[in-house]
Amino acid sequence: MNNDLIITRHEGWAQLQVNREPQRNAMNRATRQGLLNAFEELKGQVKAIVLTGTGVAFCAGMDLKEREADRKAGIEGAGEEWIAVNMAIRAHPAIFIAAVNGLALGGGATLINVCDLAIASTKASIGCPEMGFATYPGMAGPAIQLSGVTRKQAAWLVLTTNRIDGATAERWGMVNQCVEPDQLLPTAGALAQKVAQFDAVALRESKRALDKIPQVITNWQDAMDHGQMVNTTIKSQTTAAAEGNARFAAGLKNPGQGG
Repeated sequence: MNNDLIITRHEGWAQLQVNREPQRNAMNRATRQGLLNAFEELKGQVKAIVLTGTGVAFCAGMDLKEREADRKAGIEGAGEEWIAVNMAIRAHPAIFIAAVNGLALGGGATLINVCDLAIASTKASIGCPEMGFATYPGMAGPAIQLSGVTRKQAAWLVLTTNRIDGATAERWGMVNQCVEPDQLLPTAGALAQKVAQFDAVALRESKRALDKIPQVITNWQDAMDHGQMVNTTIKSQTTAAAEGNARFAAGLKNPGQGG
């Protein structure tokens, strides 16, 4: 396994920690490939994956020094490789939880927004420095806008290079919760543990539905019909729903019920 990536397995979930602290966890080619390998290795084995970084950074984006060296050598493809990592998160059956421990720039902001859930530390600092390089944040910009923030909020990050803290990210809806640094991993871990209680098929299909509505389906009737189809798909692949209804009818609690 790549030494720049630490995998910690728990019952039903795993933590992936980028371990390039001197480079502020910037994504070089080896780490990008390491993430893809880890995602594949964990597929079908865990229901939730916590992504976090070491030291003061969550992820400072792409490794620009490596990228510049590649350009001088005539090597291209870093952007496509990074898109592949983010698309693998969206396509993965597990629920991804970003645990934003610190600096999240460019590609780091992308990671936050492609994850299904996100917890930020009060030490988090999220931004897009690309405009300073006369560049549109080609992945972070779209990911921020798809996260559901307003156009003005997205423009604040895309056009000004200004950064936002964890509390602001929570207020904007970019992260679900902002906590003190010592509570970040326990909070993310508890969330992953809760998600891991649920049926894998139901999680996978619900994750797909969250991507479909309203990004693809915007009509109310079509959305409601799609919701029924999602449940039909779940019931065709797992008996968990029938078992849950039977438990409820017998006066027993299902995972997550009542809290």
